Amino acid sequence: MSTLETIVHLAYLLAAASFVLGLHWMNSPSSARRGNQLSMAGMAVAVVATAAVLADSGGGSLIALSVMIIGLAVGGVAGLITARRIQMTAMPQLVSVFNAVGGGAAALIGLSDAVDHGGWTTTGSQSVTTAVTIPLDLLIGSLTFSGSLIAAGKLAGVVAGHPMKVPAGRLVIGALAVITVGAGVGYATGWGGLALLSLMTAAALALGIVVTVRIGGADMPVVISLLNACTGTAVAMAGFVINSLPLIIAGALVGAAGGILTNLMAVAMNRSLVSIIAGGYGTADDKAVTVGAGNASVHEVTADDAALQLAYAHKVIIVPGYGLAAAQAQHEAVRLVKALADHGVQVSYGIHPVAGRMPGHMNVLLAEADAPYTELKDLDEINPEFVDTDVVLVVGANDVTNPAARRPGNAVSGMPILDVDHARRVIVIKRSLGHGYAGIDNELYTDPKTAMLFGDAKAVLTELLADLRAYVH
Repeated sequence: MSTLETIVHLAYLLAAASFVLGLHWMNSPSSARRGNQLSMAGMAVAVVATAAVLADSGGGSLIALSVMIIGLAVGGVAGLITARRIQMTAMPQLVSVFNAVGGGAAALIGLSDAVDHGGWTTTGSQSVTTAVTIPLDLLIGSLTFSGSLIAAGKLAGVVAGHPMKVPAGRLVIGALAVITVGAGVGYATGWGGLALLSLMTAAALALGIVVTVRIGGADMPVVISLLNACTGTAVAMAGFVINSLPLIIAGALVGAAGGILTNLMAVAMNRSLVSIIAGGYGTADDKAVTVGAGNASVHEVTADDAALQLAYAHKVIIVPGYGLAAAQAQHEAVRLVKALADHGVQVSYGIHPVAGRMPGHMNVLLAEADAPYTELKDLDEINPEFVDTDVVLVVGANDVTNPAARRPGNAVSGMPILDVDHARRVIVIKRSLGHGYAGIDNELYTDPKTAMLFGDAKAVLTELLADLRAYVH
């Protein structure tokens, strides 16, 4: 082994260790930023090591090195521009696009290697490992690519958020599954060559579309996690195809972490992964006309009244939801919490695992507004505290606060919820009485202890803060 090869292997080992340690640090909000930075540094080391190998090879590898440099430059500029311009409310669909890019890139690696090893007619020049991992790479990568694009479209409102009916949907899915598996097995055993592999890829792309369009918006947080796990798995398969240790380790880590998160999200919704993939649950956000005080079933409160209740409370819990994200009101929420804390009120945030449109959506929003990590409490941590809470301020959360989940026979039955109705008083900031993604009424809104404060979350929180200052100064 040459000196360069030794250095490259050590660099790859360092990169792999950085991925593992970086993922471990991401387990805590206080160390997540360092985890991201360490993982990025590890990837940079792996890229530089790969570039060194290409530069040392000479010949055609110089062309590959040039393409690599151009790709890094274009991708880096695009990533920088996107990172600076993207709104936090659009982060879920951006994550879906990243999943699509990862899956698509992994699939292209497998396709390229298949062309190099057998042309359009045979796989005889491939090792058993390569012949097996190429179809797996293309199947998972292609399905992830098309499925992630559909998921991004649903989240962005380009594709309808409700479950879309596909004529003879189950039959179509079954047929596509048989084609993908059959073609993959055929290719792996040396039949059909690249033509059969292309058929499998087309079927996998169609399968990703058909499966994802049938899933409703309520399940999108779980779908994003699942597609993220698929992206990691596809990358790991690509690593086996080209014998790249960093790709194998990075892909395996992403796949495993995504799989664990998917399970946690499914448990948080009390729905099996099979039922989620089967689709047919959830709708897009319903736009209802704002209901005023004339509606006898709910009690409406003014911002001044709500501010008075908050000012004289001993303990307050803020429950954020998608309405907070849609209004981009995270900064106003944090400023309100700070004003209450300065006044001596004990304040914390109750975060439901599936609040928003992606795993950790609310945590990301509030962290961007510099909310202290110690104040962000998850479902299990915050639920016992509601019974001793004077006022709960719900900002745009719907299904995750619906007491109907505690009884059978409805769309959210059995889903763990935030027990906000156990508090002494509840104030709900919402644009209207419209349904959430589950498509049912929230029984919290007609609870006698609940007061509705209608309006855009950003405008209402700003008004609340102004009225609060009249009582605390």
